[in-house]
Amino acid sequence: MKKLTIAAAAEHFGVSKEAIHNRIRRGSLNCVVEEGVKYVAIATAKPTQNLGIGPDIRYTQYIEQENERLRGRVDVLENETSRLRDQREQMLIDERIKVEQIYKERDAQLRSVLHVVATKFLSHVNPDAVMQEGMEKGKMDAINADVVENDHWISLKAFLKLKRIKDKEKKKIKNRFESLRSRDARISVRDGKIYLSPSAFDYSDLLAP
Repeated sequence: MKKLTIAAAAEHFGVSKEAIHNRIRRGSLNCVVEEGVKYVAIATAKPTQNLGIGPDIRYTQYIEQENERLRGRVDVLENETSRLRDQREQMLIDERIKVEQIYKERDAQLRSVLHVVATKFLSHVNPDAVMQEGMEKGKMDAINADVVENDHWISLKAFLKLKRIKDKEKKKIKNRFESLRSRDARISVRDGKIYLSPSAFDYSDLLAP
């Protein structure tokens, strides 16, 4: 049996002195004390397999490999989480844009309808026709452009559109209004255009076939 000091045993097995002390406490190494000095007693020159040093080293290597594998897995999961978070945020942005566009279009339609109703044509035109006219894109814009704000006068063109006068009859009716533009109090001329006020006057006599 060979006796080695703690330091010599650590050098012999290629480990730290603390590791030697741990093995002594676990009983995997024999220890003797002579004149107050602690020695490690070994039976052979190569006790690695008998004393369990080899398995400890393999276990340490296994733990390091497993830690490395887990770190790689964590990196993959973090990247996937980041990608999904960015994807979700983009979906929320796209949905918000769609909702805002829908409300914007509906608000524009509602304003157009209310503007027509405000001109007080309901007494002369079928209400359903007015609402339908207001919902048709393009037609409402043309009418609004010809409405004179605040006094409920509209152009002859807009008036005939609301009355749904057929194209083949429009020219004849326009000529009637043109002939009376300077003599009929129901007709106002502004910037060379004829304007009418259906809320204040009746023009049915000029619309007769």
